[in-house]
Amino acid sequence: MSQFLTPRQTCFLECCHFISLLALAFILCACSRQQVDAELLFIFGEEGAAPGQFKYVEDFAVDGNGNLFITDALNGNVQVFSADGTFISMFGATQQIGGLRKPEGIAIDEDGNIHVADYLTGHVEKFSSDHRHMLTYSGYGSVEGKTQETEFMTFHQNGFLYVPEAGNSRISVFDKEGQFQFTFAQKGNAPGQLNRPEAIKHNSRGLLYVADLGNHRIQVFDEYGKFLFLWGSEGDGPGEFRKPSGLAIDANDNVYVAEIGNNRIQKFNSRGNFLYMFGQSGRDPGDFGNIHGLVIGLNKLLYVADTANHRVQVFDVR
Repeated sequence: MSQFLTPRQTCFLECCHFISLLALAFILCACSRQQVDAELLFIFGEEGAAPGQFKYVEDFAVDGNGNLFITDALNGNVQVFSADGTFISMFGATQQIGGLRKPEGIAIDEDGNIHVADYLTGHVEKFSSDHRHMLTYSGYGSVEGKTQETEFMTFHQNGFLYVPEAGNSRISVFDKEGQFQFTFAQKGNAPGQLNRPEAIKHNSRGLLYVADLGNHRIQVFDEYGKFLFLWGSEGDGPGEFRKPSGLAIDANDNVYVAEIGNNRIQKFNSRGNFLYMFGQSGRDPGDFGNIHGLVIGLNKLLYVADTANHRVQVFDVR
């Protein structure tokens, strides 16, 4: 066979090369477009202890009116804002009954009562919708019914509160009156085992998604604690994680994952298929520092706890 190419062969190869370059350009453009699918709309908050200021933003809950309840671990309180970031009120200071030392997880039950998990005491404090203290339950420990280093929790459709415990590497489950129900998972790196879980949130089908921070992955369970599937490993590529922290799930059951280690947010479908990601470390608008909790508001906007920058950033992710 001749080692020389005919003009027709040369032309064919050049065309193939050109088509390959066009295909590569199309893929790169598609990837580029994915990076801007989240649009920053506004920011609220600054460093401090006054109303509307933060020292260490942790997590969110949303009430039936679309108002945001935001925990601040270092100010030891919960602040309430309207959906546009206007300050409304605050509660939970340590001098009050049911005072909070280091509030992190927060969830609202079907009656509108607010449950706040205290990382240091292990207590979950229950407040009425008008912020009156109603009940203290759980407490610090490793026996069943006690909790240790509680994180970002969720009230399921079944009426139970699911509480991730970083200290015990498990999930504890309570009813809305604070009665202990059961636990699931234990420390480890096998499927269904956890290492310092940071958040648990549920979707419209009742599936529970857990940010398995120490194992750099997301795990999915049913409401009884049965392991279903997982995705992710340590890294900074699409579908990889470094210390996943906050979780949010939208009306289409897409999953948003914040990462402390990569200071970005990734979006996946309900099966864990990567859709896009945005954000980087920094102080500019759209940048993140020590990113923590996430929530989708009733307005379908994504609220982000930009913890090191003492603010909340709000994105349109539709």
